[in-house]
Amino acid sequence: MAVVRERFVGAIAGVGSTSGVRLVVGRWDDSPLGAFADVMLERADGHRVLYAPTTAVADFVTATYVFDEIRTTSVTVSDADGGRGWIVRAGDVQLAIDIGGRPALGWLLRAVPRAVATNPRWASAIDPVARIVLRGVRTRGVARAGRREWYGATDMRRVIAMRGEVAGVELGALALVDPPCRFGFSSTPRRPAVTQVVTTVERTT
Repeated sequence: MAVVRERFVGAIAGVGSTSGVRLVVGRWDDSPLGAFADVMLERADGHRVLYAPTTAVADFVTATYVFDEIRTTSVTVSDADGGRGWIVRAGDVQLAIDIGGRPALGWLLRAVPRAVATNPRWASAIDPVARIVLRGVRTRGVARAGRREWYGATDMRRVIAMRGEVAGVELGALALVDPPCRFGFSSTPRRPAVTQVVTTVERTT
């Protein structure tokens, strides 16, 4: 057996809604699986659904995270309003988010050199701080099948509004990601945000 590390470069949007549905949208520009997007949804009753564009993506994600339902379907994320928003379509999910400015944490993340911020050693070092400062967030951990993961955030912007529906039912207005999502060892920040991130996954082949 061999241990391999793979990097996924992109952005993660985490939003809550007044209906109780929380969504995590991954927009990956560079990865071992190519460029793709995926949506993780947790309903108010705790039911967790993965929307993945291909079987290969679904297999990789479900080997790392936990879901109650898997849907392989078209998933697209496109820019709106000159890059100040995202339009997300994934099966019966339609979502539009408006992106605002950087919080203080966003400016702090940008101040860290990228080579440092994306290094697993840095993610391990700041994990104790992330647990305290950002409820539900961890920057390192062990996922399913013994996979190890590190999240290296390089920037963050607030999500200031959202509109959307799931299976024709409106999501309601933007709300905190509360309770934290339960897909893996880490949730997104409690306050809705889009975070630029490099995720490193270590697995045995």
